[in-house]
Order: sequence, then structure tokens, then C-alpha cells
Amino acid sequence: MSKKVTEVTEELVLPILSEMNLELVDIEFVKEGKNWYLRVFIDSEKGIDIEDCGKVSEKLSEQLDEKDPITYPYFLEVSSPGAERPLKKSDDIKKAIGKQVHIKTYEPIESEKAFEGKLIDFDGETLKVEVLIKTRKKQFDIPYNKVASARLAVTFH
Repeated sequence: MSKKVTEVTEELVLPILSEMNLELVDIEFVKEGKNWYLRVFIDSEKGIDIEDCGKVSEKLSEQLDEKDPITYPYFLEVSSPGAERPLKKSDDIKKAIGKQVHIKTYEPIESEKAFEGKLIDFDGETLKVEVLIKTRKKQFDIPYNKVASARLAVTFH
């Protein structure tokens, strides 16, 4: 098989999501214990409900059966990414401006590799994150190419 399972799945699911006005957040193909799981995370401006997940799962399952990119048993799961949704693309980060985020970097920035705070701005090159350190707010400029992972963060006050 020349293409990865996630790439084939993305090619199959994108037209389905486009037709339903939904967005692809992430795809993962992982082994947990003895079982393999193909997980497709979807979202939309209005949010996702169980019916959306069911429709996408049904249509995608038919496509996967037809193309057969996985030759052994696996479980297909279609779901919302949840409250702490990953920010995979630069567009995801732009949409998160003004929200609480959690950023991890490949290398330290001002001796830190993890930042949790409010995303103030993103110009495509640099994320400006305002972090509360004890009682003071400090702004960090994080180069986009140094971001290892980013997600929305849920905070409790």
C-alpha cells in the first residue's frame, strides 16, 4: 500500500464533509491493546451532534469498504474533537484568537516549552500568547514553526 491509511481516509472523507458543510479536524489510525482504531474528528461552526457523526460514519464506512485501504479488522470512530480541540492548521489558530489555548514548542522560548493562556494574535508567522504568571500577565511571541502542538484549553475560574 503506497498511501498511508490516514491519507486515503482523508481523500474519502473530505467530499462527504464538504457535502454536509462539516470540517475535518484530524484523523488518527492507532493500535490500542489488540485493536486498531481509525478515528475521524469532525466539527462545524454550529457544533457536531450524534446524527452528524452517524451520517459521516455510514458514508465513510461504505467508501472504505469499497477502496479497502485496511486489510485487517479495525474500529471506525467518527466524533467531535471535544472542548480541547487540537489546532492543526494555521486557519484553526486564526479562529482561536481571543480564546484560551495550550501550546507546546519543539524548543524552549524564554526557558519554557509549554504555554497556556489567551491567544492575543496570530499573523501567520508568530503566535502572541498572554500567560498569567501568579498575578502578572506576560506576553510570549511564539514562532509558528516552533509549535509542536496546539489545542484549545478549558479553564475553570
